[in-house]
Amino acid sequence: MRVGMGYDVHKLVEGRDLIIGGVKIPHTLGLLGHSDADVLLHAIMDALLGAAALGDIGKHFPDTSMKLLEHVAGLIAEKGYIVENIDATIIAQKPKMRPHIEQMEKNIAAALKISEDQINVKATTEEGLGFTGTEQGISAQAICALTTIYESSVSG
Repeated sequence: MRVGMGYDVHKLVEGRDLIIGGVKIPHTLGLLGHSDADVLLHAIMDALLGAAALGDIGKHFPDTSMKLLEHVAGLIAEKGYIVENIDATIIAQKPKMRPHIEQMEKNIAAALKISEDQINVKATTEEGLGFTGTEQGISAQAICALTTIYESSVSG
């Protein structure tokens, strides 16, 4: 089994859509960054790539984070790995993420071609502290576990 951890942060600005977990969330501000600046997907991709020792997303630049996540899934599969699970946390003062989390989990599972019960997305605030608490940005953290096809067949 291999474990990877990912982290991403983007600044909140006017004039951009807020897209997290592949879900467009109504808000007055959006995240500034490459492509759609989806902090959750970027953290998950870095966790997956790290677990497979494939570097980070800085090596890969497709147009959208969902396409990039699908690309990462292909790289993981080429190396013979299977995603066991992903646990991720979005850190944002506003907007409320709870109404969107189920769709985020569905989007991530579909992109990785795994079951929704292998994905857990949570959200928290920082009680007004730090750059996320003062609504200057949003961050996300993710951890994942990968196994090889062989390990999966032996333990199953």
